[in-house]
Amino acid sequence: MGARAAPSRRRQAGRRLRYLPTGSFSFLLLLLLLCIQLGGGQKKKENLLAEKVEQLMEWSSRRSIFRMNGDKFRKFVKAPPRNYSMIVMFTALQPQRQCSVCRQANEEYQILANSWRYSSAFCNKLFFGMVDYDEGTDVFQQLNMNSAPTFMHFPSKGRPKRADTFDLQRIGFAAEQLAKWIADRTDVHIRVFRPPNYSGTIALALLVSLVGGLLYLRRNNLEFIYNKTGWAMVSLSYIHGSSQAQFVAESHIILVLNAAITMGMVLLNEAATSKGDVGKRRIICLVGLGLVVFFFSFLLSIFRSKYHGYPYR
Repeated sequence: MGARAAPSRRRQAGRRLRYLPTGSFSFLLLLLLLCIQLGGGQKKKENLLAEKVEQLMEWSSRRSIFRMNGDKFRKFVKAPPRNYSMIVMFTALQPQRQCSVCRQANEEYQILANSWRYSSAFCNKLFFGMVDYDEGTDVFQQLNMNSAPTFMHFPSKGRPKRADTFDLQRIGFAAEQLAKWIADRTDVHIRVFRPPNYSGTIALALLVSLVGGLLYLRRNNLEFIYNKTGWAMVSLSYIHGSSQAQFVAESHIILVLNAAITMGMVLLNEAATSKGDVGKRRIICLVGLGLVVFFFSFLLSIFRSKYHGYPYR
């Protein structure tokens, strides 16, 4: 019975297929081809994305910032698929452009990119690129960009928004400020590590060595330092010895001393609040501190010479 029933079922199925409309076969065939094509296209996109990420990781292993021309920019930044964010600096570093701000911004950008590349949180979700005007003029024209430097964030999905352009004029281009902006746009937090700069320390050491060497060479003839008569003559020439009177030249001297102290305070404030290079800020701080200490000590000495018995020095 079972052997007879099987051919009977096949004959019934054959009859049902013969009675299906011809259009249904075409529709099923088209649907099958469409599914195959979609599956192949998805796999092709995945392969293309994997190739792009692999290429970007290879470039990042050699340099934290990779330079792009128009073709590379369109392929890795503009064209899909992308599952990574790109930070791009548009600049003009060629000497003939004479863009000093571009060079300063590039130094800060390099510090930021190196901090990300050598951090433990480094991954393939964020990359740093650069487009120079002389290497990608078409990119500047495509973005209607007429100024440099400019920092832009290209998100992994969608088009860049207004906040994806860094406000360079208002915030400045310090690496710390750029890292904060990137954290707001990508949720990737970068801890900035600056390379040590010993220029200020070296300059101070050279100055101390020079003065020390000069004093060592004159070690047998240092009476001029302890010559109270000479120092007194200098002070008596322009500084009145009483608190009840004051020379005209003394007023100008006090004015110059206060101006020097004020300048030192301004330099100290500038070193603390500016967002420039750390080495330059350290030198400014040392100069400001030297002005305040030296000239305030001089002013205090004049005060003691006029107000006899003043206990502080």
